[in-house]
Amino acid sequence: MPEISIVVPTLSEAGNVPELHARIARALANEDWELIFVDDDSPDGTAEVVRDLAQRDRRVRCIQRIGRRGLSSAVVEGALSSSAPLLAVMDGDLQHDESILPNLIDEVRSRDLDLAIGSRYVEGGSVRGWERRRALMSRLATRLARGLVPSELRDPMSGYFVVRSPVVRETARGLSGYGYKVLLDLFASARRPLRYVEVPYAFGRRSRGESKLDSLVVWEYLMLIADKRFGSLIPPRLLLFAVVGGSGVVTHYTVLSLLFLGAGAPFALSQASATAAAMTSNFFLNNWLTYRDRRLHGFGLLRGLASFYLVCSLGALANIGVAAYAFAQRTHWALSAAIGILVGLLWNYLATARFTWRAGRREGA
Repeated sequence: MPEISIVVPTLSEAGNVPELHARIARALANEDWELIFVDDDSPDGTAEVVRDLAQRDRRVRCIQRIGRRGLSSAVVEGALSSSAPLLAVMDGDLQHDESILPNLIDEVRSRDLDLAIGSRYVEGGSVRGWERRRALMSRLATRLARGLVPSELRDPMSGYFVVRSPVVRETARGLSGYGYKVLLDLFASARRPLRYVEVPYAFGRRSRGESKLDSLVVWEYLMLIADKRFGSLIPPRLLLFAVVGGSGVVTHYTVLSLLFLGAGAPFALSQASATAAAMTSNFFLNNWLTYRDRRLHGFGLLRGLASFYLVCSLGALANIGVAAYAFAQRTHWALSAAIGILVGLLWNYLATARFTWRAGRREGA
C-alpha cells in the first residue's frame, strides 16, 4: 500500500500528464506513492494518456468520469478511492511546485497535523504572472470565505495541500462538492477544528493548455459559499432554480407584450408563445448554471428539453389547482397565488432533478 496518494483532477490536460508524473517521481523519490488522475472525460484524450502511462508505471491510476463534472467532486472521488494514510491534492496544470511536497508531508507527520497547505500568501510565497483582475478576484474570494475558515488561514483558496485520509473520509458526507475550492469546503464541513500549517511556495505560470477560471467557475464558488452559509435552510441549487424561474417571468411578459401589444397577435397565441419562450429560456439557463455539473449535450439536450416541458406543464397545473383550492377555502387571493407558485416551484425542481438532470446521466445520451 502506498504511503501517499496524489490526487490530480484533470480536464484537457493531456500535454501536462507526462511532465507532472516525471516531476512527482523526482520529488518523492524517497516515498511510496501513487498518482491518481481523476479525469472528467476530457475531449483531448487525457484519460488515454494516463492509461498509457499506467502501463509503464503501476503507481499511476486513472479514474475517468462520464457525465459528471467538477473539480471538488473529482478530488473527493479520487481521495475516497485511496487506501493510503496521506493524500496530496494538486492541479494538473504544472502551476503547483512539486518540490515542496516532501516538506508538506513531513509537516503533517512530524507535527501530528491534519493538513499542510501550500500557501501563496504567507512569507516566502508568491504568485507569478497574474493579471490584476485575477489577483483582485482571489482577494475578494478570500474575504468571502471569512467566517467559514480559521481567521489565521492566509490562503483558503489554495488547491495544493496534503491531508490525512481519515479527515477526508470523516468529512466527505458533509462536503458540498460545488466548484473548485475543496480546501475551503473541508474546513467549513469539518466536525472539529483542523490542525494545519501553511508552507510557502511560488505559484507558477501555466506553460500549456487553457485556464479553467471563467465566470461559471466564479458562480460555482458563490454557490459553495451560499451552501456553507445557508445550506441548512435552503439548498443553493433550489435557490438558483428559483432565480432562473424569476428570469422566466421576465421573459414571459416581454414576449407577451411584444406579440400582443406590439404585433397585435391574438392573446391566446401570444400567451402560449410567451409560455413556451419562458420554459425554453428556463431550461437552457438551468442547464448552463443550476446543473452545470450534469449539463446535457447533443440528443440528451433535446430529450431533456422535452422532459422539462412536460414536467413544467404538470407544475403549472399543480400551481393552478392548489391555488384554486386555497382560494375556495377562503384564503386571501394573494396568499393563495403564493401557495400555488411555491407548490409549482417545488414540483418543478424535484421532478426536473429526477427526470431531466438526474445524477449520473450521460451528457450526450
